Amino acid sequence: MRYAAAAIALCLALAPGATSAQQLYRWTDATGRVHVTDTPPPPSAREVERKSFRGSVVETDQLPFALSKALKDAPVTLYTSPSCKAPCSQARAALNRRGIPFKEIVVWNPETNAELRRVSGAAAVPTLTVGSTVQKGFEQGAFDRALDIGGYPAIGTLPPRAQAAPAAPTREGESRPPAEEAQKPLGPYAPRFSDEHKK
Repeated sequence: MRYAAAAIALCLALAPGATSAQQLYRWTDATGRVHVTDTPPPPSAREVERKSFRGSVVETDQLPFALSKALKDAPVTLYTSPSCKAPCSQARAALNRRGIPFKEIVVWNPETNAELRRVSGAAAVPTLTVGSTVQKGFEQGAFDRALDIGGYPAIGTLPPRAQAAPAAPTREGESRPPAEEAQKPLGPYAPRFSDEHKK
């Protein structure tokens, strides 16, 4: 009887906390890994999303468990380039249709080219990595198999996404639309780059 009373008292003490709203944070770190935590992300975090839930009832926009686990175990990265038009657009659209969050790396300079060669053994785009699985070139069936192996929810399970292509990179490594780069005024002693150096 004494234990039952103690258990009831403990439940009553915890009840107010159970009904208070709690927060979850979904964010991407500098290496492109996606995290879901109950503590605020560090200042360097990107693509931060805050989710609220009350007690054991989670809001409907909370990430499904299967997706959260897949994002942690087998993050998705798509390698594209400014000169890759239709195939890279098709690859991006395929991921968006399936509702898969992904990191896109634009291969445009020696550093990003070296990274692509390191992960895939070649300099072909588009290239998709799902954890340790690498798919070079766009082929719908191959993309789906790689995502299936990574544990991602089946086609039609998640709502479609609309992740757009990153802004075109510049020589400084910043993301800026090409039109803005062209309009940037140059002083009389500003360095001029040939097309070969721009690549």
